[in-house]
Amino acid sequence: MAFRRNVTVILKGMMMGAADVVPGVSGGTIAFIMGIYEELIKTIDNLGIDVIKDFWRIGWKATTVKYNLGFLISLLLGIAISILSLAKIITHLLESYPVLVWAFFFGLVLASILYIGKQIDRWKVLTVVAIIVGSIISYYITIAEPLGAPDSWWYLLFSGFIAIIAMILPGVSGAFLLLLLGSYQTVLNSLTDLIEGIVDGEWSIAFKSFTNLVLVGIGAILGIKLFSRVLTWLFENKKNLTLALLTGFMIGSLNKLWPWKEVLSTRVNSKGLEVPFLEKSVCPQNYAGDPQILWVGIVVIIGFLLILILEQWAVKKPA
Repeated sequence: MAFRRNVTVILKGMMMGAADVVPGVSGGTIAFIMGIYEELIKTIDNLGIDVIKDFWRIGWKATTVKYNLGFLISLLLGIAISILSLAKIITHLLESYPVLVWAFFFGLVLASILYIGKQIDRWKVLTVVAIIVGSIISYYITIAEPLGAPDSWWYLLFSGFIAIIAMILPGVSGAFLLLLLGSYQTVLNSLTDLIEGIVDGEWSIAFKSFTNLVLVGIGAILGIKLFSRVLTWLFENKKNLTLALLTGFMIGSLNKLWPWKEVLSTRVNSKGLEVPFLEKSVCPQNYAGDPQILWVGIVVIIGFLLILILEQWAVKKPA
């Protein structure tokens, strides 16, 4: 039974990892849909220095049960597998089929809004205000102009700190905030360079990439530990208001996922290719290329239905 649960959590972690790679899609949204969101933030909130003490005092097995470490390790393993294996694939798809890829994620988030919104069981004026405020904040994040690409050690720490907060918030994309901070390409390059460096025996490249990822990871650990306590309190004491705010975040994020974009400025990526840097949403008829309206409609529906399937799967499977 424990083995089946761990495998299930690994699969859910892989889905979260796939979402976290893409700027505009939140791993927190997937965690919420899969029914593991509150367990995740509560598990993180319970972690502290006492974990190390208990390893020596009561042993590994008892400590794992006490702090729900089996769940957390399985989830992190799934996320890591997905990020390391899908980073290149998703990057390639975004470069080659941007309209259809964004349409797919648009459908995912559209269904996610309905899913999270229906969890609100009491509607008040303040609930509606929270949705509006969340939508406005999230929308303005999507139209903010990205910064440069600093890769100093303190900035990577800061980027990890900010991005992980977004990654555990449904509707707010950690990868997109990394893009806004200018660190997305650095992190993505570090992931691919680490693997290639190890395979090719280029240890200096592998070490530099590993160092970058460690800095981002340290920042992420600090961020998630601090913010998980806030989220835990909000879900225990202000659940409806929190759900309303998260729903608003997701509504505002739809602007980033709109399939048809007009490129306002470009940047040169690590391969020397010119790629979009700053974009704005436009109507299909104003799109510079082939709008592929029929295919976009089909892909949006597929993304929408996938969330409904995942929701049913999460309900039937043990978390």
